[in-house]
Amino acid sequence: MRRAQLLIERVADYAIYMLHPDGTVATWNAGARRFKGYADDEIIGQHFSRFYTDEDRTAGRPRRALETAQLEGKFEDEGWRVRKDGTRFWASVVIDPIYDDDGALFGFAKITRDISDKKAARDALQRSEHNFRLLVQGVTDYAIYMLSPGGDITNWNAGAQRIKGYTADEVVGTHFERFYTPEDRANGLPARALARAQAEGHFEAEGWRLRKDGSRFRASVVIDPIRNDAGELVGFAKITRDITQRMQLEEARQALHHAQKLEAVGKLTGGVAHDFNNILQIIGGNLQLLGPHVRGNDLALRYLETSLGAVERGAKLSSQLLAFARRQPLQPVVVNMSRVLRGTEELLRRALGETIDVETVVAAGLWNAQLDPGQLENVVLNLGINARDAMPGGGKLTVELQNAMLDDAYVNSTHDVPPGQYVMLAVSDTGTGMTPEVLERAVEPFFTTKAEGKGTGLGLSMAFGFVKQSGGHFRIYSEVGHGTTIKMYFPRSHDAEEALPAAPSGEIIHGSGTILVVEDDLNVQATVVGMLTSLGYQVLKADNAESALSVLKAGVRCDLLFTDVVMPGPVKCTELARQAKIMLPDLEVLFTSGYTQNAIIHGGRLDPGVQLLSKPYRREQLAHKVHQMLANRVKAAGKRVLVVEDEPQARGMCCDILRSVGHVPDSAESAEQALELLGRERFDVMLTDISLPGMDGVALAQAARAQWPGLRIVFTSGYGDAGPGAAQLGAIHLRKPYDLRQLIDAIKA
Repeated sequence: MRRAQLLIERVADYAIYMLHPDGTVATWNAGARRFKGYADDEIIGQHFSRFYTDEDRTAGRPRRALETAQLEGKFEDEGWRVRKDGTRFWASVVIDPIYDDDGALFGFAKITRDISDKKAARDALQRSEHNFRLLVQGVTDYAIYMLSPGGDITNWNAGAQRIKGYTADEVVGTHFERFYTPEDRANGLPARALARAQAEGHFEAEGWRLRKDGSRFRASVVIDPIRNDAGELVGFAKITRDITQRMQLEEARQALHHAQKLEAVGKLTGGVAHDFNNILQIIGGNLQLLGPHVRGNDLALRYLETSLGAVERGAKLSSQLLAFARRQPLQPVVVNMSRVLRGTEELLRRALGETIDVETVVAAGLWNAQLDPGQLENVVLNLGINARDAMPGGGKLTVELQNAMLDDAYVNSTHDVPPGQYVMLAVSDTGTGMTPEVLERAVEPFFTTKAEGKGTGLGLSMAFGFVKQSGGHFRIYSEVGHGTTIKMYFPRSHDAEEALPAAPSGEIIHGSGTILVVEDDLNVQATVVGMLTSLGYQVLKADNAESALSVLKAGVRCDLLFTDVVMPGPVKCTELARQAKIMLPDLEVLFTSGYTQNAIIHGGRLDPGVQLLSKPYRREQLAHKVHQMLANRVKAAGKRVLVVEDEPQARGMCCDILRSVGHVPDSAESAEQALELLGRERFDVMLTDISLPGMDGVALAQAARAQWPGLRIVFTSGYGDAGPGAAQLGAIHLRKPYDLRQLIDAIKA
């Protein structure tokens, strides 16, 4: 505090002093003494209004200054002030209110600077520019200036200064190429503009130009050569107009048109998807229920599989429409996209055939991103198939992953993505490429250049919608005869990678338990009830949410509520789920729909904790999802524990104990086997012996913690101390032999 006081006291270029709440001077510093002329004892206790001119005091400006400072938190102004000797100076003034700890006004801090010289210079410049403004009749919407034959600026008008930001003193005598972007200068555009103007008598173009502050604006430019009576070139007249706003208005109009079209498609697909997917669910569900009844009849089975294939194609078409409209329910997790790409690579090679050479390039140190891995796989596969069709004679497909930084310059040129760190996925082919006309419409739904029946025109639309719904940026680069590159930018996630959800097997999983099905479409309801009954479940049914609540209020116990999202009636699906959970806290809730509207999806993503099975679904998908949720219900109280022990009996005994108290153990006999399990699954706790063959338990724990930072470590050993490495990991140490209570406490700690 003392240093601050000394600093303020000794500052000579600024008058820094305090005022009491009533405006009387409380403190006075060297700067105030220097240019106001008063000594401390002459001014302290006097009202600060004495520094104002008579006319300002009469107008009440001192009082309004303090009122403004108190009401708005600050007062700033410039104006004439009076020294002790009566002379005037032009002052820059700032007044801030100061409050005590109780919020009461303590006074005002006032800073005054003598800027008379600055004002004089400013006034002189304004007078010198006055004649020039008269010359151009006050035109400010156009930059009008002259160039020498070599391109140097020889004069400058107010419009040029307003648009480009330079004063005449800063710019006259310099070359006009300074207004061009670095890429245009490198391409020689300024010189070509002058050459064309001289050769053709006129040059006119639009392009990006630079202001003094480095920002870009869209310019309409006209250059005319000026010649003397002898026909000799004496310079150029250049007129530039800032058309950024006009361009932005046009882009906004196009964006609005696109958004309206997108919204119209979204509304259309929403209604269509709901009804269409219900129809597909009825057809597909009944076909699957029919399957067991035609075993042994090869012809009937062939017809059955053909029909189910058609249902799958219809479901894919509906899903692609929803993806374009950004209404596909996404289930994002934090992943390293290289894992998803590796899982897709073999499928991609099989889909493209032997004539297409597939190369994947993954940069080192790839960042994580948060996205729906299943939808990403669909995007890569769809883009690969599009590329294959663009290379009928064969070619090369390159799939590339790398980190990317989108800076302000790039973002300003696109207007649809914030700057920052992204993970870039690029899919490139050596195919036929696109014309500018095709490129402009490439992501429109149903637009295709393929022959009728050869494609839906939804591949790029779906990819575009998925990227935008994931908060990313989508860009297509294409040239006829040279191929196409599609770049997708997904925002970087700083969170740790999550384990990828396990893909359901094709096996039909039977189960037990009671399920309440809530579905207003009675045909869909009957199909679902039949499918669940065939899987071994007891099934209750309700036509709407009110009926479902009546069933639950009657005291009926059930394990799972399986409800459609879009239903008629005053009680919505989310309210049904909320009330059902109050009555049955252990109840699992599974939503289903062909179109979710905004009931359980916000920002394009499922609400946290929500489980959804999208229509239409196959019997094995229903079986897997229901089994998974009921299994989660059984083990919700327990933890997933990885037991690493090379002695089989000790390993088995430990797993039996953990299982008996409700935990879910898995086991490995070596560190290497444990790391393999950790690469596939997520665990809450790892209980490991320190002495293991090969890699020891401490090294295993360090590797496991690097992969899963939240993993709890419990060491077991037959000796007293686990060593310094264990302590650094914050691990618990159990000394063998340990009893049941010690083990349970260590897992629960």
